[in-house]
Amino acid sequence: MSTSLMNPSEAPTTVPPPRRARRIPGWALGALGVAGAVVLLSTTSYLTGVPQLTSTGTIQTAVRLALPILLAALGGLWAERAGVVNIGLEGMMIMGTWGAAWAGYQWGPWAALVSAAVFGALGGLLHAVATVTFGVNHIVSGVAINLLGAGVTKYLSTLIFFPLSHNPRESPAVPKFDTYSAAGLSDWLGELEDQQRVGLSDVAGILRGLVTGVSPLVMLAVLLVVGSYFVLWRTRFGLRLRSCGENPVAAESLGVNVYRYKYVAVIASGALAGIGGAALVLNPGQPGYLEGQTNGRGFIALAALIFGNWRPGGLLGGAALFGYADGLQLRSGGTTFLALIYGAVLLLGVIVVWQLVRRRWFAAAAGLVAAVALYAVYYSVDEVPSELTTYAPHLVTLIVLAVASQRLRMPAADGVVYRRE
Repeated sequence: MSTSLMNPSEAPTTVPPPRRARRIPGWALGALGVAGAVVLLSTTSYLTGVPQLTSTGTIQTAVRLALPILLAALGGLWAERAGVVNIGLEGMMIMGTWGAAWAGYQWGPWAALVSAAVFGALGGLLHAVATVTFGVNHIVSGVAINLLGAGVTKYLSTLIFFPLSHNPRESPAVPKFDTYSAAGLSDWLGELEDQQRVGLSDVAGILRGLVTGVSPLVMLAVLLVVGSYFVLWRTRFGLRLRSCGENPVAAESLGVNVYRYKYVAVIASGALAGIGGAALVLNPGQPGYLEGQTNGRGFIALAALIFGNWRPGGLLGGAALFGYADGLQLRSGGTTFLALIYGAVLLLGVIVVWQLVRRRWFAAAAGLVAAVALYAVYYSVDEVPSELTTYAPHLVTLIVLAVASQRLRMPAADGVVYRRE
């Protein structure tokens, strides 16, 4: 038996792994994003002389219009985290609007919310049966839900609402929620806003819009966002549900009933989309149900979900962006929307400088070309035509998706038809 001794100089050396850069927490990134948006709007308002960009009325309108998008996007989050693409959000919202108007007219706004959730959940159940049990392509099933929702509500409106409102396309007026304001704080912020101080009055206008005339539906939406985050990312149930969207075969092998979790997720998705439809009916600016009321907001909610990288905080930001664009065109018109284009030029300028610092020459050049083109539009017209401002949310959706879709990560098995072996 022989032994050999290794020369210490020839012994393999253990190289410590490189230390990973510490990532900024998500909440800190969100706070930085909000602060950056406020600074951008304040600067744009000062340079263009358009105070409506940060006025209380604009923010209140933006919040009301962001609510349906936020709730529907939250529904999309539940379905897609379980691996089911829910392009049928639009149809589920339509069913929610009809359900809210039918129950709200008879029993009040709380009954409207419950009914909208039930009608939306029925749409979700249908989508789950088609995609989970029968393995239908998710896109095909979603398109069918959209067509079915529009058709069924049109028939029901003619049958039920026409004798009451004498119009087959709309319902009688539906009672709304009472609104609440932080009286002392709202008055103090109003005084600051009226002083028209640079920066300070803009922040006061934004905050006043958030604490004045708040509906219980707004509070419910905030609770649902927080609750969805807690359930999906902080509980065993949420971990199992998300595993169905990442690798359903592995999840099934570990004892997770993938079919059951997908069913729960898609039905919850439909219920949330239905509540999003109720937010349209219970909007103080709307008398009740109106045919075509959703106006593609289910698809915009999908865009907000993608923009938010399939995370609750991200989709909250996306819904706020689309709601702000919608509220701005609805309340202030073409001149104010032109000021928003100037703000986009400033934002592109910041992005170009950032890309130059990172030595990404192509991205910097592309940003520079876009900034020059937008500035040419701003310089050459006095206001944006109303035909274009009407489609402001849709244009913002296209631009945001084109820019933001480069660095996103969807659930790995999202849209994959799963069959148990």
